[in-house]
Amino acid sequence: MCPKNASYYGNRAATLMMLGKFREALGDAQQSVRLDDSFVRGHLREGKCHLSLGNAMAACRSFQRALELDHKNAQAQQEFKNANAVLEYEKIAETDFEKRDFRKVVFCMDRALEYAPACHRFKILKAECLAMLGRYPEAQSVASDILRMDSTNADALYVRGLCLYYEDCIEKAVQFFVQALRMAPDHEKACVACRNAKALKAKKEDGNKAFKEGNYKLAYELYTEALGIDPNNIKTNAKLYCNRGTVNSKLRKLDDAIEDCTNAVKLDDTYIKAYLRRAQCYMDTEQYEEAVRDYEKVYQTEKTKEHKQLLKNAQLELKKSKRKDYYKILGVDKNASEDEIKKAYRKRALMHHPDRHSGASAEVQKEEEKKFKEVGEAFTILSDPKKKTRYDSGQDLDEEGMNMGDFDANNIFKAFFGGPGGFSFEASGPGNFFFQFG
Repeated sequence: MCPKNASYYGNRAATLMMLGKFREALGDAQQSVRLDDSFVRGHLREGKCHLSLGNAMAACRSFQRALELDHKNAQAQQEFKNANAVLEYEKIAETDFEKRDFRKVVFCMDRALEYAPACHRFKILKAECLAMLGRYPEAQSVASDILRMDSTNADALYVRGLCLYYEDCIEKAVQFFVQALRMAPDHEKACVACRNAKALKAKKEDGNKAFKEGNYKLAYELYTEALGIDPNNIKTNAKLYCNRGTVNSKLRKLDDAIEDCTNAVKLDDTYIKAYLRRAQCYMDTEQYEEAVRDYEKVYQTEKTKEHKQLLKNAQLELKKSKRKDYYKILGVDKNASEDEIKKAYRKRALMHHPDRHSGASAEVQKEEEKKFKEVGEAFTILSDPKKKTRYDSGQDLDEEGMNMGDFDANNIFKAFFGGPGGFSFEASGPGNFFFQFG
């Protein structure tokens, strides 16, 4: 009815702004100032729409024009400051994104969005940084909100894919990246992410195939190549480290396997499989305290019967490891036969007998006497089936009258070599002895 009235366009712009329809409101505000360049409220509304949509530079121009018309206008002065604040947040965020300081970028975008609530660009940058920080649900929520308003938004599709990619849902992630590239064929980030996702998926699958076929060397190489594709993909890389750790354990490279599993739990401290693999490697290398610590972590997280038993076994081995290792003292394997134990005792007892070291220093004599006693103690336990069974099972030997402080190593030696007069050391020169049996 009256298409040339600037106030009508200005009023409709104001109502559209109240409805959150800033893009439509911008058109009306611009039309109002085209009809009447001296319309201060029209310039204010145009600036407010530009700012709400994230175009802070255009907003500054609108607010400057309003101030030219009314230099005392308090609203124009405040909005001009707000627009400049947004420009500063953008500048800081750009620098921090390059520095990979994603937390600071999120902070800047949150502050900027207080003035520019309808800016998809700010929301997408925030969502991307949330994804890089591992805050996937928050990132997904931001991207989904944008897609509900604009299902063809390539940036939002990219962020959705990025979240899935970092959550190790690589196949689904590729679908989103492809969809983003359909909407924007030149979307560089989606292109790079899609390429990395496909490469990771292929290398991981090839590594798994080689492992199942028993080709551990090839599996190691493939997992290593996969780890070099994208250091930012924490969950997938945690699995790759654990897989490579499993390969190293198969190759009996246990220290390397432990290192790989440690890298896996550094990336994902909830990764139970990596703790279990590392704990087993600790058991195999007799690092029982470390094994107990890992099994405790696992059992606290998943209280299953299997995990409880694994913890119990590790605690038992730790307890056993803190006792004297009688097998080591005699220099025999844990599966040694009765004859092997006797032969070992004969050799070690003669080696450490005090008479053989009577000409040595007091310190050496004391050390050899200690070893002689330990050899006798070891033989007493390992030559007795009942005591050996209790020792092997980790039970206390002091129970049922097996107090190891009550025996005499010399009596054991005499009994073994045939009683009094059955054996003696005789000198054949300085520091030399030969053994004589009666």
